[in-house]
Amino acid sequence: MSKRYKVGIVGLGAIGLLIARTIDQGNVSNFDLVAIATRDEKKAAKNLETFDYIPNITSIKNVCASADIIVECAPAAIFRTIIEETIEAGKTLIPASVGALLPYPNLIERAKSTGARIIVPTGALIGLDAVRAAAEGNIETVSYTHLTLPTKA
Repeated sequence: MSKRYKVGIVGLGAIGLLIARTIDQGNVSNFDLVAIATRDEKKAAKNLETFDYIPNITSIKNVCASADIIVECAPAAIFRTIIEETIEAGKTLIPASVGALLPYPNLIERAKSTGARIIVPTGALIGLDAVRAAAEGNIETVSYTHLTLPTKA
């Protein structure tokens, strides 16, 4: 029998809700949605009413304590709190806000010392908000530049 993973989501906007619904519907094997942190708990409760299993709506700290995997789908303003809580709890973080990782290379070393993991999802688009905003106008060209950060051996 395969191991089951407890998943917590921080941020229940469009992306977070889609991920939550996908897990709740059983479309991801071996994942159970156990906790959500969001700024608008009443709206979250309303959005979760039709779920087969309604996760605990709680704080970021409690999401990190109760889940094996934390999926970040929150505003950039609270990204550092999410990553620090996840790392201190020794859990796995999957950030949607991939670009928000760049200012915190020291947290990568801290993650190694606590056993935490940071998994950057394949196909993640840095600057999604900028792309979304640009889509409101008339786009003639898009340029994507790949940046490789140095790592310690």
